[in-house]
Amino acid sequence: MVEQMQWGVYDGGEEPMPARGCVVGPHPEHVLLEGVVPFPAEFAERYRERGYWKGETIADMFFGSVRSFADNVAVVDGEEEITYAKLGERVLRLAGGLSRLGIGRGDRVVVHLPNVAVYFDVVFALFELGAIPVFALQAHRRTEIEYFCSFAQAKAYITIDSCEGFDHAALAREIAACVPSVEHALVVDTQDDCREFGKLYGEPLSHQERCNPADVAFLQLSGGTTGKPKLIPRTHDDYLYTIRESARICGLSSESVHLIALPIAHNYTMSSPGILGCVYAGAKMVLAPSGSPDVAFPLISKHHVTSSSLVPPVALLWLNSSVRDEWDLSSLQVLQVGGAKLSQEAARRVKPELGCTLQQVFGMAEGLVNYTRLSDSESLVVSSQGLRISPDDEVRVVDDDGVDLPAGVPGNLLTRGPYTIRGYYCAPEVNERDFTLDGFYCTGDIVSRDERGYLTVTGRKKDQINRGGEKVSPEEIENLLLSHEAIHDASVVGVRDQVLGEKVKAFVVLREDVDPGSVSPFKLKKFLRQKGIAGFKIPDEFEIVDEFPETFVGKTSKRAQRES
Repeated sequence: MVEQMQWGVYDGGEEPMPARGCVVGPHPEHVLLEGVVPFPAEFAERYRERGYWKGETIADMFFGSVRSFADNVAVVDGEEEITYAKLGERVLRLAGGLSRLGIGRGDRVVVHLPNVAVYFDVVFALFELGAIPVFALQAHRRTEIEYFCSFAQAKAYITIDSCEGFDHAALAREIAACVPSVEHALVVDTQDDCREFGKLYGEPLSHQERCNPADVAFLQLSGGTTGKPKLIPRTHDDYLYTIRESARICGLSSESVHLIALPIAHNYTMSSPGILGCVYAGAKMVLAPSGSPDVAFPLISKHHVTSSSLVPPVALLWLNSSVRDEWDLSSLQVLQVGGAKLSQEAARRVKPELGCTLQQVFGMAEGLVNYTRLSDSESLVVSSQGLRISPDDEVRVVDDDGVDLPAGVPGNLLTRGPYTIRGYYCAPEVNERDFTLDGFYCTGDIVSRDERGYLTVTGRKKDQINRGGEKVSPEEIENLLLSHEAIHDASVVGVRDQVLGEKVKAFVVLREDVDPGSVSPFKLKKFLRQKGIAGFKIPDEFEIVDEFPETFVGKTSKRAQRES
């Protein structure tokens, strides 16, 4: 057993010593990763002067929490509980091992791990080294991983031995053989610490040049629904601002217990407020292999979970669960829902049925994040997707000609600010299309904004249906279908039609206890007519399915539905 490291002594006089096992000194010169569009100098200066960028790295933040919350439990993974002090020790030991492999500042490393405690070791060790994680989701397979490793010129690939029946170790061997840049394919075996990865936990890192807060901290995946994900370069400066503000707005503290029920590498799970917000606040994180009610509810009851973050399909599972009354969920105070828009019908059910406050989240891995506030009225929480986190988030709602629209009128959402990127990684053609000349990111979202700045998402620009010249909003029809007692989830798309150009098709997932024979297109059309909507909005076709296809980042793939 290795003796526990000392994280510094505070006697009430001088500031606590860092005692990180690393040499403390000024940050080195900023080195821009090739293929990254920087913030213009005048904007960077403004964001520093206004205190958004504090000149810290994510590793600085992590080890600050290790010192401040040393005895607090940081991570719960099954029966294992890891304190912040122990986590800091593990991180430095792994950082030492990775450093001895030659992994260091600026090296890209594709991280492909599920919701397990070793994820924290890996990610914070890479941050400490100044290496650049490229976050892959657990559902990704050979095609995606090979693409990420090749495109980012990754020096290493880190994955788990196996998960959910898939042989990740075999995939690691394939990646090592086919991607020339990958020098190390490292496999974590959570059942056997004697395997090769376990041997990396040796002497802790004792000397490491600090990276610059303006450096790229990691490459995140875009949440787009077409093609392969683009890579999003986030810096330490800009991302830490998001984390600090998100933790504050979401009410996280060292007393909070947050259930990690979504894929841990998703940007939403990382920072809204996510695992990094929890680390910043010294909160406890309880890892769940999935968000399904039979997994999540026992964990909420056992660990007295106070908050969690879900996407709408999982929130619907919680609301419609037949086992909800079997577990004590009374500790749950806040349920965040984001990643896609939650219908107003479902939003209204959260407080009376789950007994907690709903907090809507609307954001993107590229930057802009909006939250409803915990003090907002119920009507505002149900009807909007929140307010920007920064006074310097510049938000425009424009028509197709780029003319700004008045409050309440839906239009295209454009944004720039202290944590919104100025371009994708190594993607000049995409950047020319998706960013204006003055640096606004064209999100592709259709939103309206009220006089206070709260946004209501209407849909995605490319999802709008043109049925014989009449415009149909998929979201409007989806919300109506979700109010049907037999329907668990709904997705509406436009499909090609020789006469109309596009016709309207609805995919529906029924609730578990519903007999499919009791639901027919005729009955669903009648239901919608009774809602009093225009006839051209009523779907021409209905298809009952067991589940919806998903994109690379776990969102419903309307593209796949349109092409099916």
